[in-house]
Amino acid sequence: MTTTSPLLLLLLPLLFLFISPSLSALTKLNVLSYGAKPDGSADSTKAFLAAWALACASTTPASIYVPRGSFLLRNVKFQGHCNNRAISIRIDGTLVAPVDYRVIGNADSWVAFQDVDGVSIFGGKFDARGASLWACKNSGNSCPGGATTLSFSKSKNIFVVGLTSINSQMFHIVINGCQNVKMQGVTVTASGNSPNTDGIHVQLSSGVTILNSKIQTGDDCVSIGPGATNLWMEKITCGPGHGISIGSLGKDQNEAGVQNVTVKTATFIGTQNGVRIKSWARPSNGFARNIVFQHVTMKNVQNPIVIDQNYCPGNKNCPDQVSGVEVSDVTYQDIHGTSATQVAVNFDCSSKHPCSGIRLEGVTLTYKNDVAAASCKHAGGTSFGVVQPTSCL
Repeated sequence: MTTTSPLLLLLLPLLFLFISPSLSALTKLNVLSYGAKPDGSADSTKAFLAAWALACASTTPASIYVPRGSFLLRNVKFQGHCNNRAISIRIDGTLVAPVDYRVIGNADSWVAFQDVDGVSIFGGKFDARGASLWACKNSGNSCPGGATTLSFSKSKNIFVVGLTSINSQMFHIVINGCQNVKMQGVTVTASGNSPNTDGIHVQLSSGVTILNSKIQTGDDCVSIGPGATNLWMEKITCGPGHGISIGSLGKDQNEAGVQNVTVKTATFIGTQNGVRIKSWARPSNGFARNIVFQHVTMKNVQNPIVIDQNYCPGNKNCPDQVSGVEVSDVTYQDIHGTSATQVAVNFDCSSKHPCSGIRLEGVTLTYKNDVAAASCKHAGGTSFGVVQPTSCL
């Protein structure tokens, strides 16, 4: 029997690296190595795509590193299907959009991930420089629709932690057609009058978790569209913004429903709405059911608790029909704080499909240091314990 010398055993790893340099290089891919410039003015789009192509082609876990500095990106899509299910992207720097909003303004997304499995993003700031487009929209001029800052579509096993999105042109983060997505420690910042800048939008997705996140924006802090199921949100701070909204639903006749949604330990500060379900007044086979709002604090919120089945922003081109969306089994537990309007609880439900199974438990909302009011139309359910304003179910 022959034995291998100790010296050869020591040299074998080095020999392997020498023979296969491409494999060793794929353990960590620094975007600077592929031409990215951290000066905020040179276009780094191709460099990011080059790093992604190598990570995606790798048959072993790969890491992309974005160091400190500002990196200018045009709209970019990181496309699967990849050879491995473990690509991590660590961002210590800031991604910035072009100053001219028209460069990315007609794209669906600025930074998009599609058909990926097992992608994690750690840290980073995404600055879409959306203020000039907001000004264009608010002026009534003809403008691009605006790009979503960060989107995930047809993807699964996504993890995002510590990411910051500022001044998005339109929605900040969109999760569409995905499974098993976790977002933790996300910060969203935009002006309170920035149009259509929803913080996190979820639709046609299941198993989405949003934790320990702070959202300040000009539209819904979290918006939940058709087909969202098994969604858990906990320790969310919202304001300014339009609250956490399920809907709008009922836009289409044939529409996937929303179910198994939990909002736990949330704080709303000076928002237009608190916890809201909204649908258009038109025929639809959509639904919203098994919804829980628990341990929620309202601070000077205009509409703390609302179900609006006659949703029509601006009261322009309203369908003026009857909502076909069925809203059922909605629990409001330990909701307390202050309302900026006298009607703190407003259930405006469909006459054809009345809201059913609404449960109020431990609700205490005041208006100007006095008892607030409640309004109910076509709403049925029960109340338990202290409920102020007095239940109108």
